[in-house]
Amino acid sequence: MTLEEMFADTRALGGEVFQICDYPPLAGYDRARLAEVRAAADEAGLRLEVGTRGIRPAHLLRHLEIAHALGATLVRSMLHTPDHRPGPAEAADLLRPTVAAYADQGVTLGLETYEQVATRDLMSVVHAVDDPHLGVVLDPGNCVARLEHPADVVAATAERTVNIHVKDFAFTRRDGWVGFTYAGAPLGEGLLDHAATVAAVRPAERGVNQIVEHWLPWQDEGFDATARLEDRWTRHSMTTLLRSE
Repeated sequence: MTLEEMFADTRALGGEVFQICDYPPLAGYDRARLAEVRAAADEAGLRLEVGTRGIRPAHLLRHLEIAHALGATLVRSMLHTPDHRPGPAEAADLLRPTVAAYADQGVTLGLETYEQVATRDLMSVVHAVDDPHLGVVLDPGNCVARLEHPADVVAATAERTVNIHVKDFAFTRRDGWVGFTYAGAPLGEGLLDHAATVAAVRPAERGVNQIVEHWLPWQDEGFDATARLEDRWTRHSMTTLLRSE
């Protein structure tokens, strides 16, 4: 699907926000193409957010330019990339001037919770920079691989959460009962306590957007079957979230 087709699909499902997240072509778009993307989102009645990885200043400032062109007020990123893994002190030093530039343009940078960085280290960076335009993109399922309980991740980050990734997850036994597979599940059918997350973060009260995503297992029947399953999961997630409002 093109971005424009994704926008139309999102609106048809009742969505109001679309996060263009980890979509590498976006960084190479020129002003004319970015203007086309913004116009398509406007036509669909959607607000846009931007997503990337890494905290090198030049990279984040490029995505600030993109956010400005798209009218986005949030950029999601992650502390590490394959070739750059800063510790908390280095990360805070890199982020202070960048976040100040974001603040000047009214854009918030959100750092996602995930297994490569301990939540306490992530929060130490957020507190060290100490700017309301730096916060957390909360995805409690990511941290299970670090043996962090999702409820503990929510409790540690709730007050600094600026965006929520909503995906459910579950463990299933592997064949022969040799270990487990940890993968996605339809919203409400897995281990995610989404109601508790909402109660802690208060997204409606604080203007925190909730972004639907999936850990979708690849289907043995191939791409078409996987795409059909993704469509069912997306529709189910949207219906579930809209009913809970």
